[in-house]
Amino acid sequence: MKRQIIEIDEEKCTGCGDCVPNCHEGALQIIDGKARLISDLMCDGLGACIGHCPEDAIEIIEREAQPYDEVTVIKEMVKKGKNTVIAHLTHLKDHKEFGFLKQGVRWMQENQSDIEFKVEEVMEAVHNGKQAEEGACGCGGHETQPKHNHQEHVHAGGGCPGSMAREINKPEANNVVSDEEIPSELRQWPVQMHLINPAASYFQESDLLLAADCVAFSLGNFHSKFLKGRSLGIACPKLDENKEIYLNKLVALIDESKINTITVMKMEVPCCGGILQMAQLALQQATRKVPIKTITVSISGEILSEDWI
Repeated sequence: MKRQIIEIDEEKCTGCGDCVPNCHEGALQIIDGKARLISDLMCDGLGACIGHCPEDAIEIIEREAQPYDEVTVIKEMVKKGKNTVIAHLTHLKDHKEFGFLKQGVRWMQENQSDIEFKVEEVMEAVHNGKQAEEGACGCGGHETQPKHNHQEHVHAGGGCPGSMAREINKPEANNVVSDEEIPSELRQWPVQMHLINPAASYFQESDLLLAADCVAFSLGNFHSKFLKGRSLGIACPKLDENKEIYLNKLVALIDESKINTITVMKMEVPCCGGILQMAQLALQQATRKVPIKTITVSISGEILSEDWI
């Protein structure tokens, strides 16, 4: 079995950080002035980062897939320095890959004499959720979260920006509760992309709304403004498995069900960009061409952008 994964040309890389917010899995970070793939385990090979590299320093390569070996990975991470190791182990911790985390730490402890930095300092940084130096948070010096009019309390921590805990405080006017029932605009069941049947009658020549799972929970008017009159498919580009099935179903919806348009609704967090990538890949593989509209929603429920692409 072959697997696709990205490869970074460090001689071309300038460390600009443009690729980082477009890595859905949070596997890219800027460490010591260069883009680093901090976790082979998390790279999905979709290549969303490629189109955002102004130096053409990233490409997708294909190689024979092998069982993930943390010892092999940590040996390579150690060569790239302390900051890269901290970022890699923090990434494993944030994704609850504790078995691999223990393997990596154990190997470093056993080989401390051959490592140029202290393993104890790395363990302390990972345990306390401290960021490595020089942009190891993955932001590359850029502000990845837009500012809004409401007040948000952000709880700091390492790893994927989309997993960062926030408390959203809104004005009292937004908290008015009405007993009036608002009708649902849902036209079909099921809605999850793994469960839908592209050949179902309600998809025929419909306008498809492809929404990230979290979107409906962020928007108070999701049904009345966005779902009304559309067929629906929902997915999580970060957590769902076997996403190639989604791609095949989207191609079938375009070519066989002859949907008219696709509206992609995604959250502002970097990991959500994968749902737009799926729609674009499906359009590339389909024989028909349909227009795609993308809508980006903030965590507080604001529309940040709305564009035809």
